[in-house]
Amino acid sequence: MRSKKIFIIVAGLIFGALGALMVNWGNPPNMGICVACFIRDIAGAIGIHRAGVVQYLRPEIMGFVLGAFITSFAFREFRSRGGASPIIRFLMGAFVMIGALVFLGCPIRMILRIAGGDLNGITALVGLVVGALVGIFFLKRGFNFGRATRMHPLAGWMMPLMMVGLLLFAIFQPGFIFNSESGPGAAFAPLAVAVVVGLVVGFLAQRTRMCFVGAWRDIFLVRDTYLISGVAAFFIAAIITNYTVGNFGAGGIYHWGFADQAVAHTDHLWNFLGMALVGLAATLIGGCPLRNCILSGEGDTDAGMTVLGYFAGAAFAHNFLLASSPAGTGTWGPVAVIIGLVFCLVVGFLMMERE
Repeated sequence: MRSKKIFIIVAGLIFGALGALMVNWGNPPNMGICVACFIRDIAGAIGIHRAGVVQYLRPEIMGFVLGAFITSFAFREFRSRGGASPIIRFLMGAFVMIGALVFLGCPIRMILRIAGGDLNGITALVGLVVGALVGIFFLKRGFNFGRATRMHPLAGWMMPLMMVGLLLFAIFQPGFIFNSESGPGAAFAPLAVAVVVGLVVGFLAQRTRMCFVGAWRDIFLVRDTYLISGVAAFFIAAIITNYTVGNFGAGGIYHWGFADQAVAHTDHLWNFLGMALVGLAATLIGGCPLRNCILSGEGDTDAGMTVLGYFAGAAFAHNFLLASSPAGTGTWGPVAVIIGLVFCLVVGFLMMERE
């Protein structure tokens, strides 16, 4: 156990440093790595939403899934399984994305935003923890999606194969792919760098089970500090890296405070509630967006359905004015967050296994 904890701390340090450095290598400020934002950009690139400033095939996502796929095969951990309430997981995945896009970031970007001086991330962090605590309430009372069963190997291969297809699109850029000419979608790291970073993170996350929501679940539910030690190492590495490479200070891109932060807004109520929705839904479905990408690479088709739900949620958020912007929350974003919270609470109560 000691060696495992050392490994996840080292993995967190590497991941945090890479998350900070990806900004210096071309990704948007305080968005060096964001699973929600990157899936949103991919959804725009393939045309399922038409918000012109957030359309780009982010190779990091393909790297996460394929890195986990390669690693799970190498360590004989690839297992094709699924069938535990996939449609509910799909819908919860969509609500995770909606909550993240109301805040403007997944739990990884939330930590990176704090490490980059954006104190709005603290409000979101409190919301995430509160949401996870509500999820723990249901877990303690027997919440269960049902048992996953073994499936034909081909089913487990589907998500990695889809990611191979998206990576080929990113490399060859066929004419039907959309690319932003301005905004966050127009800021990106070189393709080779993004792929390598994605593969490295996929390897580290697969071997350590790193999860930015599961960490809070484990520490409050079973007093296990394994996952939270990786998250803490991630934060420490990110903030040290930002100071080391000059992202703070004279001429830097970051400053401490709430106002005038990159791709962020200061509506604290909806930052809190948006991430509360993420924390609740992610606790019930068993992991944050990164964790579900990794599981989908390991052959978990339920996690694959959750990832597809992320894509659907991203499309819905930008097609129906749910997503926030630096100007504030979207027209219908708060309504969607409330609907998502109600949906998760109803599912939580109805799927508790009472004795």
